[in-house]
Amino acid sequence: MRSHLLIPLAAATVATSLIGAAQARAQDNPTGDPIVQKIYDEGMHHSQLERLAQPLMDSIGPRLTGSSANRAANDYLLKTYKSWGIDARNEKYGTWRDWTRGKSTLELVSPRYRVLEATMHAWSATTPAGGVTADVVMIPPASQTRDSAGFARWLQTAKGKLVLISEPQTTCRPNEDIRMWADSATYQHALFQRDSAATEWRSRFTGAGINARGLPAMLARAGVAGVLSNGWSRGWGVDKIQSSRAGDVPSFDVSCEDYSLLARLASNGQGPRVHAIAEAKLAPTESPVFNTIAQITGSEKPNEYVMLSAHLDSWDSGSGGTDNGTGTITMLEAMRILKTVYPHPKRTILVGHWSGEEEGEIGSSAFAADHPEVLKGLQSLFNQDNGTGEIDTVQTNGFIDAAPSLARWMSRMPVDMIRNVTLMLPGVPHDESTDSDAFDCYGAPGFFLTSSDWSYTDYTWHTNRDTYDKINFDNVKRNATLVALFAYEASEDPNFVSRTRIEGGINPRTGQPMRVPRCEVPPRSWESTQRR
Repeated sequence: MRSHLLIPLAAATVATSLIGAAQARAQDNPTGDPIVQKIYDEGMHHSQLERLAQPLMDSIGPRLTGSSANRAANDYLLKTYKSWGIDARNEKYGTWRDWTRGKSTLELVSPRYRVLEATMHAWSATTPAGGVTADVVMIPPASQTRDSAGFARWLQTAKGKLVLISEPQTTCRPNEDIRMWADSATYQHALFQRDSAATEWRSRFTGAGINARGLPAMLARAGVAGVLSNGWSRGWGVDKIQSSRAGDVPSFDVSCEDYSLLARLASNGQGPRVHAIAEAKLAPTESPVFNTIAQITGSEKPNEYVMLSAHLDSWDSGSGGTDNGTGTITMLEAMRILKTVYPHPKRTILVGHWSGEEEGEIGSSAFAADHPEVLKGLQSLFNQDNGTGEIDTVQTNGFIDAAPSLARWMSRMPVDMIRNVTLMLPGVPHDESTDSDAFDCYGAPGFFLTSSDWSYTDYTWHTNRDTYDKINFDNVKRNATLVALFAYEASEDPNFVSRTRIEGGINPRTGQPMRVPRCEVPPRSWESTQRR
């Protein structure tokens, strides 16, 4: 997932009377439906999640779009589904840049020696064999450059050097830790120092008329030796590490502490000098990219669809444990449960494991564009993409008549499954960069199942700490069971979910006009994105 905006909208969130009534009942299964009970028992008492997750996250590891690991993950899912007797295919939708991480190191060699904690960005260029040793410099203060002409003069001096392009932190101690230990005056002073430093750093760009996003490419064109940045995630030892923007020069994320060290040395004229090694393998041509699609064909309405959705790709500084390995195994396990206890659904149950989500929902958008028959017959889609927490909200994404259907389905589930789930009525049109948007933009009812945070925002989303051990399997077990129950109830419902959506109005969270997601033509290659 590329963004994390999951603040409940109090004005649009209602605890439905149907759900309240279900929770008040004594029995665990309100309707006594034997299939509901079997789904619950299979998911909660015979979970296969740990067995499914470990090879995906540990052995295959991170699944950068277009990489051999991404394709290995496609094949792993394909083999797993087929072992359960579920029809599955790897569906090619385009090609992407095939890059595989190799050795990377960063060492401070002057004024003292230290091995720096640093990670090469995805799709970074490499250093010459044996690496490169270079002086480290910072983007100069506005008082030195004064304007764009002054910055252009400084840029000529940066050739052959490693350039620090991120704001150095006044402290790498998280704000919450300072709040815990400091008195109020000390805490407020720490916040003031942080805010003042951020304002000063921004002035270095505005004064020189520089676009910070385009700076790495500008530096590369000027012939720098490489680009050093810091994507501190506001937690202990955690950085958000994504893709390089530095063209044909190497690009590193340096930990908050070591980046701040380099910045202090540089700003105080103490001559930091660093030896950098960046090794990677870039395929000479783009490689195919796939979505893995599996289905259990409907027995009565095979041309109507209930769809499960999660992205398979990840960034590669961790192992994609919670973004979105948890969503991947949730949908995988839900399909296993359904095949075991509900092998002949009324509607066809599909699952989409997408690649290219981190680059802009490319895989899911391509599938939606290529499959108008699924859009036409889509009863509902359930997407999960935000970590290991228990699902606590069902976002109806502005489909104003869908909420009664969802409430009815939830009222038929075991009380234990819905005890902490809020249904947003009717919610707002969702456009927060996750795969349900690729279907919602066509008016097909895609719903987003959001989860409690579990420090996802600061500690695991797009970070170097997003690993297998961050998965809470008790929560994911509940999520997979809940998704299987949603799929069953949606498949059995004799009614087709309404597609009526909110028109206009103000988003109560942002205060801005509400906009329905717009469908865009998905890029089918890396090269096509570079021409945009």
